[in-house]
Amino acid sequence: MYCLRTWVFLALGSGLSSAFTWAQGVLAPPTQPQQNQNALSIAANNLGLVACKSALERLSTLGINGTRNNDVLIDWDRRRAATSPIFAMIGLEYPNGGAAMSITTFPEANGTCSVAAERVSSAPIPCEVVASQELGGYRGQRLLANMMVYTDGRDPNSTVSLIDTPPGCLVIRRYVEFNWKPRAK
Repeated sequence: MYCLRTWVFLALGSGLSSAFTWAQGVLAPPTQPQQNQNALSIAANNLGLVACKSALERLSTLGINGTRNNDVLIDWDRRRAATSPIFAMIGLEYPNGGAAMSITTFPEANGTCSVAAERVSSAPIPCEVVASQELGGYRGQRLLANMMVYTDGRDPNSTVSLIDTPPGCLVIRRYVEFNWKPRAK
């Protein structure tokens, strides 16, 4: 995890001595409890990634909700950071386990963005129990013998896939939207 932060800092071209100093600060024990920060938002700001920034902010803020820590791995076209598509993988640390979330943003010529986000986690209970506890009102469709895909008519851009992995369940929450625009404030 610390290597990712150092790598992102090195990618900025700040030089080895600055990266070493920053890495030392990350490795030093905190003097006071830190509030959970949005690693993707911080990295995007530091790297000058401005295309689809509001989508990155919104999706990553939703993704880290309830976590105690998060970190990120980002890929982008370094030759055109301000207009590049962005591929991010966020590691999510919860008090009782972990998950991963991927966010992809692609700037469109008309000023909108196409976005895709997936959150992958596991539950130590059967998928039928997950569905009954969390997906009331969703409609299920069997995709494979061990996989159900659930949709909610109120949110046509999202799906929840439950994959039987006895004794537990793999949970994939997916959101896709083309021509995404920031919500009016």
